[in-house]
Amino acid sequence: MQDEVLILGGGVAGCAASIALARRGRSVTLIEREPTPRHKVCGEFLSGEALEDLHALGIDVASLGAVPIYYVRLAASRRAAEAPLPFPAASLTRKALDTALIAAAIAAGVRVKRGCSVQSLSRATANLWQATLDDGTTYEAPTAFLATGKRDLRGHGRPKDPHQWVAFKMYYRLSAAQTADLADASELTLYSGGYGGIQPVEDGITNFCCVVQRQYFARAGLRWEGLLAKMQQDCPHLAMRLDGAEPLLDKPITITHIPYGYIRRATEDGLYCIGDQAAVIPSFTGDGISIALHTARRAAAAYLAAEPAPVFQPKLRSALLPQMRLAEVAADGLNNALARAVLPFCLRVWPGAMRVTARLTRVTQPAAVAPEAFAN
Repeated sequence: MQDEVLILGGGVAGCAASIALARRGRSVTLIEREPTPRHKVCGEFLSGEALEDLHALGIDVASLGAVPIYYVRLAASRRAAEAPLPFPAASLTRKALDTALIAAAIAAGVRVKRGCSVQSLSRATANLWQATLDDGTTYEAPTAFLATGKRDLRGHGRPKDPHQWVAFKMYYRLSAAQTADLADASELTLYSGGYGGIQPVEDGITNFCCVVQRQYFARAGLRWEGLLAKMQQDCPHLAMRLDGAEPLLDKPITITHIPYGYIRRATEDGLYCIGDQAAVIPSFTGDGISIALHTARRAAAAYLAAEPAPVFQPKLRSALLPQMRLAEVAADGLNNALARAVLPFCLRVWPGAMRVTARLTRVTQPAAVAPEAFAN
């Protein structure tokens, strides 16, 4: 089967790009390995930029039950500091968001193929990409968008993660007192081998997502129960939050080998890389969904303007590099024992520092690819 554009991956970036292209009259096939949307390892934070892009796509997050987020807190050991966010924000489960985006893609005329994974993506001819699925079906198009998120496609992989990060996600129903105390804030909790984020999502549920180095996980016995106990020991603030909490999943969702700090340098002609296949920002920034939408919009705009992928990808890298490098420096600081000890105190004295960091680690939107590029 042949279309103008083939998009591999039906997450935030893949769906957003498919909607933008279909609304401009392009024939698009989107292939997603999961038969239905599911929960994913994700902080589920929607920054102001992400909310603008989703609104342009026709996604009303409030109607989906998104929780407004007004504050950010940093907790290390028993200390915590709070600051208001410098932009509007919200929190929504990826399952709910992905469901809405897939529906919007179908409504825009995208042909969606679900429940089949792509085994290979290669050149059928000099001007034609061919994707082969696990059921033997092939799809062809002159242009392909690689949007497979944190999962690499054979032959198009990213460098290995030198720090061996392991990420976990669990939903909880907190006690009434802790639910009220967490309220409309997103909390960052720090440990000696990583960090975690805890924030409310729809239906009175709380999302706890953490990222730790494998050696920290190993010291906890390579078991979730041991890791959770160790994180609570390192950060009593987290222990307070989870006191009396009811876990809502049988086991945590897990993903390994996340190449934080990666930014794709170049790509082959006709292959646009977006989302985590373009750049993987450290999770503590809460900017992952925003970057997925940002890269999707810029790639769609580049394709529609006949800007080839080998020209687009380095330009995208240059645009993202300042925020990515700053986020890496901040992440290194969070993993420093002295920084963990003094940060909450410093932030109590100058809470504006959190607002400044939050603003500087956002992706900026050039006028040429303003959110209107997603609109009908």
